Amino acid sequence: MTDHQSHAAASEAQGSYTDGHPLDDVHYIEAKIILSGQRFTSVQSFFDFEKLVRKAARQLRVDFDTASCEGLRPQIREVLFLDTKDFKLYNNAFILRRRIAYEDGFPAGEPEIVFKFRHPDLATASELDVRPNIPGAWRIKFKEEWLPEKTRIGGSRSLYSHNVEFKLHPLSFNEDLTDTATLIGALPALRPLLTEKKEHLQLVHRTAVEEVLQQLGTLDFGKGLEAASNVSVWRARGDHRQLVGEFSFQHKFQRRDELSAKALLKCAEFFKLLQHEAQDWISLGTTKTGAVYRLKGNPPQSHE
Repeated sequence: MTDHQSHAAASEAQGSYTDGHPLDDVHYIEAKIILSGQRFTSVQSFFDFEKLVRKAARQLRVDFDTASCEGLRPQIREVLFLDTKDFKLYNNAFILRRRIAYEDGFPAGEPEIVFKFRHPDLATASELDVRPNIPGAWRIKFKEEWLPEKTRIGGSRSLYSHNVEFKLHPLSFNEDLTDTATLIGALPALRPLLTEKKEHLQLVHRTAVEEVLQQLGTLDFGKGLEAASNVSVWRARGDHRQLVGEFSFQHKFQRRDELSAKALLKCAEFFKLLQHEAQDWISLGTTKTGAVYRLKGNPPQSHE
């Protein structure tokens, strides 16, 4: 039995939150390979990496369908991370970010808030209630994230990312996310953490991140296990310094125990093989968020 199959056997949450609501279950597998930002110098870089994806897929007889993505231009999003001066959120496995998509150089739609608790232990991640206290709509995304091992190519480790997403709208949420009183009112999970009344959040390292993301295509591992894939680069707005890249593919499911063991094994094999094919691109031991937090040395502690 592989590591990911053993995770599958224990994926259904048991118990409930304090109000009796059942614990959230994992409904996504998202595999991520963190890449060196320096490898991305133009749009062509995305398609250079696509060739490696196609090569690994061909070796394992995984169908890689790019037809739906042909002609698509890269998507642009601005991502802002907010935390206390001493990184109290990140040090306690929380991430708070605001992001907005751009089209033709202008913001498109409402900004989105993503609040997540990320931890290597499934039970710990499940038991943290991330539900917001807001009048507007919100959505839970609970993912098992696959990452390479921290020190070697070709391995795999899991983080459990318990997320909630909602739109930042003046009628449903105070736009001043730096005010901790407002924040813990909207996100009760932070109440035990943000206890100082005069404490305020700020932009992490005063850095606004520009994400450039290219959709690549769909990987079909068989038995209904299909995963949309993309590759992206994060760079600092202003000087356009390349911070970090990422290749990812994601599959959504209703029940983990309904996933085909054979398809899941092929998915895990592809994830490991691609690391070998792309070893000259890979940056081990970090995540995109971790790269932002480590911009100025003396990195904070985290559970990543």
